[in-house]
Amino acid sequence: MFGYQPGAAMAQQGPLRIEITEGVIEPLPFAVPSFQPESAEAGQMANDLARVVSDDLTGTGLFREIPASAFISTVSDFNAPVQYADWKAINAQALVTGAVNVQGNNLTVKFRLYDVFSGAELGSGLQFSGTTDGWRRMAHKVADAVYSRITGEGGYFDSRVVYVSETGPKDARKKRLAVMDYDGANVQYLTDSGSIVLAPRFSPTGDRVLYTSYETGFPRIYVLDVGSVQRRVLESADGTMSFAPRFSPSGQTVVFSISQGGNTDIYSMDIASGQSVRLTNTPAIETAPSYSPDGGRVVFESDRSGTQQLYIMPATGGEATRISFGEGRYGTPVWSPRGDLIAFTKQNKGRFHIGVMRTDGSEERLLTASFLDEGPTWAPNGRVLMFARETQGASGSSTLYSVDVSGRNLRPVRTPEGGSDPSWSPLQK
Repeated sequence: MFGYQPGAAMAQQGPLRIEITEGVIEPLPFAVPSFQPESAEAGQMANDLARVVSDDLTGTGLFREIPASAFISTVSDFNAPVQYADWKAINAQALVTGAVNVQGNNLTVKFRLYDVFSGAELGSGLQFSGTTDGWRRMAHKVADAVYSRITGEGGYFDSRVVYVSETGPKDARKKRLAVMDYDGANVQYLTDSGSIVLAPRFSPTGDRVLYTSYETGFPRIYVLDVGSVQRRVLESADGTMSFAPRFSPSGQTVVFSISQGGNTDIYSMDIASGQSVRLTNTPAIETAPSYSPDGGRVVFESDRSGTQQLYIMPATGGEATRISFGEGRYGTPVWSPRGDLIAFTKQNKGRFHIGVMRTDGSEERLLTASFLDEGPTWAPNGRVLMFARETQGASGSSTLYSVDVSGRNLRPVRTPEGGSDPSWSPLQK
């Protein structure tokens, strides 16, 4: 659970740090004065960059921004000494400063992070260069660096999410694949709404997406290149339905379900050769497989015990071990990138929940509850989950939400239309 003890951070001799503990959350106060423009063209972009950095940090629930109206002094020169007493007086414990230079289409961003109470810079200043079109990515990179230095954990802001964009009424909903920045910005559509698409899943390198499409009348799995938007079908036998695909950590294998003659089992396929291997062979419905980060095991859902539960088996198939034993039904399991937890959807007593448990099924925790919450996906650092929440009734709509692994900081994700089936990418390179 995220927790922060402000007194401990002030008293310690070491650098400022948010300890991720079971403690009560007290967001760390920070200040982000407007970044300094170092060229005539950089004024608006300097302000915009600082706002995105602030929004990223505030959105975690771990940080609280001190408004500019409270500032005693500001930063007018990126290289000038910091007036620590002025920032200490307004209880800013972290200070982020930046400078922005725009020359035509070229953008350079510099930033520094200061521990106000120890009166020292935290880490070394960094500089990012690119094009003006990529300014939001640079802001996310700055925020990731700040987050990592203060929490000691990997960041997740410079990442993308592929999802199903939804429009229209519930009984005639149009669905198309879309990809966006983690915060809902820069939406791009990857397919049209001519046929139903489901369950997009990013590759480990973030350059390809697996998804299921009904354009032939039967569900079939496609692999789409995000950059070129070129795609190809993963071949399956006539009369079979293939769905619920996920990449292995190597990106060379896909695990998925095939339904044939009323029976649904899990298979793996080598993408290059198209060779398939059957991993389960029972009369039960077995689907929603997800690899462990080391590629050695697969968690999946099965009703072999009579109700929908979670099981783990070797990635090559073989004997499966049941890990869910609470009340209700469990589905859509996803292994955390850290390897320590499995997220899932749970249905119990007419309510849906997003939850997490240890890989042996212990320490189950439900993070959400609503009419319909489903389909969790992990942020690259394994600390935040995104999922879809649908509202009740004929006019109900589906919206993406995020929540941290403590169950705190539940937030809607802004998208132009409704959204479902999110899949988080790794950090971008």
